Amino acid sequence: MTDYFVGKKEYFPGIGKIKYEGEESDNPLAFKYYDPERIVGKKKMKDHLRFAVAYWHSFCADGADPFGAATHPHPWIVDAHSPMEAADHKIEAAFEFFTKLGVEWYAFHDRDMAPEGDTPLESEKNLQVLVAKAKVLQKETGVKLLWGTANLFNHPRFMNGAATNPEFAVVALAARQVKAAIDATIELDGQGYTFWGGREGYMSLLNTDLKREKEHLARFLSTARDYARKQGFKGAFYIEPKPMEPTKHQYDYDVETVAGFLRAYHLDNDFKVNIEANHAELAGHDFAHELETAASLGIFGSVDANRGEPRNGWDTDQFPNSYYETALAMYAILKAGGFTTGGLNFDAKIRRNSVDLSDLFEAHIGGMDAFAVGLEIAQRIIDDDSIGSFVRKRYASFDTGDGARFEKGELDLTALAALGSEYGKIGITSGKQEYLENVINQYLFGL
Repeated sequence: MTDYFVGKKEYFPGIGKIKYEGEESDNPLAFKYYDPERIVGKKKMKDHLRFAVAYWHSFCADGADPFGAATHPHPWIVDAHSPMEAADHKIEAAFEFFTKLGVEWYAFHDRDMAPEGDTPLESEKNLQVLVAKAKVLQKETGVKLLWGTANLFNHPRFMNGAATNPEFAVVALAARQVKAAIDATIELDGQGYTFWGGREGYMSLLNTDLKREKEHLARFLSTARDYARKQGFKGAFYIEPKPMEPTKHQYDYDVETVAGFLRAYHLDNDFKVNIEANHAELAGHDFAHELETAASLGIFGSVDANRGEPRNGWDTDQFPNSYYETALAMYAILKAGGFTTGGLNFDAKIRRNSVDLSDLFEAHIGGMDAFAVGLEIAQRIIDDDSIGSFVRKRYASFDTGDGARFEKGELDLTALAALGSEYGKIGITSGKQEYLENVINQYLFGL
C-alpha cells in the first residue's frame, strides 16, 4: 500500500499514517492492539479481519437527524461547485483516509460514490466517471473493493419498495440501477455484491400482496445473479438481514428468515448473508447468534461491524467497542472457517456531536482494536479447546451407538420410542452456563 496522500491535497491535514504502538501507548491516533502483521493462528491479523471502511457513513453522513440539521461540514464538499465536483473531492478524501488508516478494503453504494442525474442514463454516466477514478486510485494505493451495492431505498420512487414495488415501472428502474451497480462492482474487481432490502417489506398488510411481493423479490434476485454471472462475476452475493426500520416488517427479517427464503426460491447456492450487529439486536438476537446461525446453515459471508444502543429501539450504527462482544463474534467467525470473500465492514458513523476530523480516525481505531482483541481471545479459546471439548462431551451420546443411529436417520419413531425405557436421572446434567461465562471472562482479561 502506497502513501497515496503524500504530495496531494490533504483533506485530513496534520494526521499521518496510523501505526501500531502497543497497549502502553497513550496516543489517540495509534493502534493499541491491532498489529496488522501479527500472526494469529496461521494468518496475519489483517488477513483474518479484512477491515473495510463504509463509504456511505464515513464520507456521506453529515450528522443530520430528524431533529436537527447537519453538523459535519465535510471539507470535500464545502468548496465544491457542483455535485460531480463534490463527488470527485469526496473520493480523493476517501482514499486518503483509507491509506492513512491502513485498511485494505472499502464498500460503497452507487449513490454514495456518484450523484443521481436527471435521467437514468445521466446517473449511469456519473457513476462510470467516478468508477474510472476509483479504479485508478485502487491501483495507486492497493486498496480493494470488498463489495458494492445499489441504493434502492433513499429516493421517493422507492417509498413502496424497489424489487417489491407494486408498480412495475419502479421495478424496471431498480433493475437498471442494479445492473449499473453490478457493472461498477465488476469493473472495480469487487469481492462481492450486497442486497439490502431497505424498502423490501410492508408498512401495512391491508394494502400488501405479501406472496406476490416475495415472489417478485426472488425473481429480481435471480435475474441479477444471472446477469452478473454472464458478465463473469465470480464473487459472492449477500443478503443483509434487518427486521424493520424503515418498514414495519422486512422480508429479510433475520438470518433464519433469509435462509428459508433462499431455499424456498432455490437461491441458496449463490447467496450468503452479510450480518450486521445492530440489525441482529433489532431482531432480538445477539450478534454471535446470527453469526452461528449463518455458519450452521452454510450461508455465512460477510459482516457489517457496528453496535446498537440497547436502550434505543432503532439502528444507531455506533462503532463497536465491546471486547466481550467482539470475542464471541470472532469465536463464531473462526469456527466457521473465517472470511473468504467477506470481511469486517465498519457500517458505523461518528456521533452528531463528533465534529473534529480526528473523530473519524479515532472511531475506526477503536473498532479495529476491539476486533483485534476479539480475534486474539477467540484464537486462544480455539487453541485451548476448553469450551469446544465441553460442547463435544455434552453431545457425546450422539457419537456412537443408538445416538449415532438416530443422527443418521436409521431409527423410526417406534424404534426410537422403544429405547426410552426408564426415567432415572436422565436429563439432570448441568449445562454449566455460569462456569463457561466465567471461562470467557478469564480469556478476556488474559488470566
